[in-house]
Amino acid sequence: MARKDDITGKGAQNGYRSSNANNKTKHKFQQNLQTKKFYVPEEDKWVKLKVSAKTLRTINKKGIHAVLKEARKKGTLIKDV
Repeated sequence: MARKDDITGKGAQNGYRSSNANNKTKHKFQQNLQTKKFYVPEEDKWVKLKVSAKTLRTINKKGIHAVLKEARKKGTLIKDV
């Protein structure tokens, strides 16, 4: 399974590590993914999602139903919820 956020679809970014001698080596910056279970009262069910820490803050602010509705509208929802 790809290491992607189930709601936003964001994954790893590429970049470089830089030494003191300014040597560059390729590096992947992974998302801070957390597996969480959310209760959606409007649909009366529990949903298990792999979300980033940033998306988790958005869910705490707006609520899970609003975030899922917005992701469906944008078409970024990876997991069928």
